[in-house]
Amino acid sequence: MATTAELLAEAKAAYHRLQIGESAVEVRDATGESIRYTPANASRLKAYIAELEAETNGCGRVVPPLRPVWG
Repeated sequence: MATTAELLAEAKAAYHRLQIGESAVEVRDATGESIRYTPANASRLKAYIAELEAETNGCGRVVPPLRPVWG
């Protein structure tokens, strides 16, 4: 099973290939399944990269800051 850092590197490389014009790329997810991304769903790949980066930084998910409400 690949580490989170390895999955992140693979996902970033795949996103780069999409950005330079490849029509489709495949990426393994945390369960080892292969997912195919195309330019049309590149935003989903970018979201997956953000999730992996959050895991790598030690937090499970990104939570926006709390804002106090007066009144």
